[in-house]
Amino acid sequence: QVQLVESGGGSVQAGGSLRLSCAASVYSSYHCMAWFRQAPGNEREGVTAIYRLDGSTYYADSVKGRFTISQDNANNTLYLQMNSLKAEDTAMYYCAAGFGSCSRRWPSLDFTYWGQGTQVTVSS
Repeated sequence: QVQLVESGGGSVQAGGSLRLSCAASVYSSYHCMAWFRQAPGNEREGVTAIYRLDGSTYYADSVKGRFTISQDNANNTLYLQMNSLKAEDTAMYYCAAGFGSCSRRWPSLDFTYWGQGTQVTVSS
């Protein structure tokens, strides 16, 4: 069973930066890893995804140019660098892992493994 544990959330001022990490307990042939977020009263939405095999990345329009997803396959760790944060980025951030290609899976919620989430709060 794969366990995903997020860390790095916190409170920052608008314009600030945070780096989230997602550590996987084991690699189990999942090829697409992603970050999602959910603000109170909103549905969970896809933020970004990365295809483990070739590093292809996908971003929601709302975060393009500000957020960067990256991976450290040797250590089974996923990262999300968030710059120029805005109040509307406030949400619980979740990492997820799924089988198959990201192009067919993301930004749907059809991922097999999910972390418990880490809170990001941006004050204006």
